[in-house]
Amino acid sequence: MTTRRTPTGAAVLQPDVTYAITEAVIDELADHGFGRLSMEAVAKRAGVGKSALYRRWPSKDEMIGAVIAEFSVARAVDPDTGSLRGDIRASLEALCEWITHPRFSRIFPGLIAEARRNPAMAEFARLTIGGPRRAVNRAVFTRAIERGEIPADTDIELALDMGAGIVYWRLIVRGIPAEEGYLDQVTDLVVRALSA
Repeated sequence: MTTRRTPTGAAVLQPDVTYAITEAVIDELADHGFGRLSMEAVAKRAGVGKSALYRRWPSKDEMIGAVIAEFSVARAVDPDTGSLRGDIRASLEALCEWITHPRFSRIFPGLIAEARRNPAMAEFARLTIGGPRRAVNRAVFTRAIERGEIPADTDIELALDMGAGIVYWRLIVRGIPAEEGYLDQVTDLVVRALSA
């Protein structure tokens, strides 16, 4: 039986270098937006050569998409508090923290605009950000149906839109912060609507 040798040199993707690059991508997007981000600027900020970027992603768009997807999906939560109200409240808090993150809040509007201009970016965002985040949150409503808290025929896709849509509209479209008690009010509204 032969043993596989660990690759050396350029074949090894060092986690600390990948981390430096992903942080540089997020910082560049926050500071300059999608249109002005360049591979050169990311490499310089990360302290690496451009080849380190291309070893990880074949293009600028794929690099941006992968970094934003990883950042975003990691912040989706499946709290499993034991109640629909507790789960929705925790999910909305995580959503609020994601879209108001000090750096990401400067990226998010550009992501939405870029998705409107670029159908490939829109599809990528739907598949790698929206889809996985919704899959995590879907469990909240599946458990609530199993516990008998909401009807078995609840439209889970619509339920997923309810709280998130309200919070997104207020924070991103209207630009109004979520003051104390706001997420509790949204949670109660969604629970009442789904339980009716």
